[in-house]
Amino acid sequence: MAKKPSFRNAFAKHRCVIVVDGFYEWKRDGKRKVLFYIFLKSRKPFSFAGLYEHWNDLDGNEIRSCTIITTDSNELVSPLHNRMPVILPEDDEELWLDPGEKNYEKLLSLLKPFSAKKMTAYEVGLIVNNTRHDASDYIAPVPTSPT
Repeated sequence: MAKKPSFRNAFAKHRCVIVVDGFYEWKRDGKRKVLFYIFLKSRKPFSFAGLYEHWNDLDGNEIRSCTIITTDSNELVSPLHNRMPVILPEDDEELWLDPGEKNYEKLLSLLKPFSAKKMTAYEVGLIVNNTRHDASDYIAPVPTSPT
């Protein structure tokens, strides 16, 4: 990332955090896809490591963009997907955001899987996948059938 032309400038000068309270990941179960909500056991908001950039298109319009950095999945997420967002521990956020920090090896060392022991996940309903719906109760666990 520090050397790839598409990210080099943003990595050097435009690091950011994207604050969330959880994220979604799909798991294929035969022909059906199941959606999981993944979050911290503490239920506290947390930060993804991100990059942002701004540039002008051919018409001179300013384009603002950002990206969430991903890494290999931890033990919780790996059954769902081989990658996951980089979750920055709170103690590392200041270093990640420091525009004066030029030790790229030190910064790259932050981009690792977050501890699965501090996270949990459960299946949620597919209504979450419809942009016409937006309510906090949509992240409620899917009820399980009694056995």
